[in-house]
Amino acid sequence: MAGIFSFKCSSCDKIHEGSPSFGFNAPDPYLDQSEDVKEQGKLTEDLCFYTDEDGTHYFVRAVMEISIDGVSEPFTWGVWSSLSKSSYDRYVETYDNPDLKDCFFGYLSNYLPYYKNTYALKLEVQPQENNQRPQLVPHESEHQLVIDFKNGINISRAQEIAEKCMHS
Repeated sequence: MAGIFSFKCSSCDKIHEGSPSFGFNAPDPYLDQSEDVKEQGKLTEDLCFYTDEDGTHYFVRAVMEISIDGVSEPFTWGVWSSLSKSSYDRYVETYDNPDLKDCFFGYLSNYLPYYKNTYALKLEVQPQENNQRPQLVPHESEHQLVIDFKNGINISRAQEIAEKCMHS
């Protein structure tokens, strides 16, 4: 039977219980915009868009789950993915009653701690039932995040990543 994740933090000496979950409140490109661009765009807990000199950019908040060996709950990243306008419109249109056959192409739109250059990794965005955030499935690559997604991580790696996120 899979266990519950817990560890004694090497940085603060506290016991942390429960599988790690770290999220981002906005896509990184949105945060880089001027206040004027942000005010004319939109940022909610689940959706974002803005217009700059390059055009209008669309994003959805989603989750990427990485299994932890011997642990029942995954390591969860709450991150943002870019979408095309047509995919964004379809996602919004079907939000309350998603078509689970839908699968949208996107790019990871956050820089994750611990991993190098996660920004713009290619993804599939898969809607979920019951107003759950979509699941992200990265495209095959040699990037360590993709390898971890595919193979899972051991407890010590999960602890290392969690400590980096909590204390850096």
